[in-house]
Amino acid sequence: MPRITPQHYRALLKLFEKAGFVVRRTSSSHIVMSKAGVERPIVIPKYGEVDVQIIKANLRTAKMSRKEYFKLLYG
Repeated sequence: MPRITPQHYRALLKLFEKAGFVVRRTSSSHIVMSKAGVERPIVIPKYGEVDVQIIKANLRTAKMSRKEYFKLLYG
């Protein structure tokens, strides 16, 4: 399985939208997304490259596996 690498925030935004998340609010530097059945919202910072730790934390919050992540990212 490939490594999780830093991604542009727009790629993550599209990925989580494909997974059923909806943008709830936006500030100048962050996007907050939520989904029914997921108790906490995920927060995507508007960075050119979002760090791997932030991506992994959002995957844990979204209860998304690495396999699902790569399928949505590259599929």
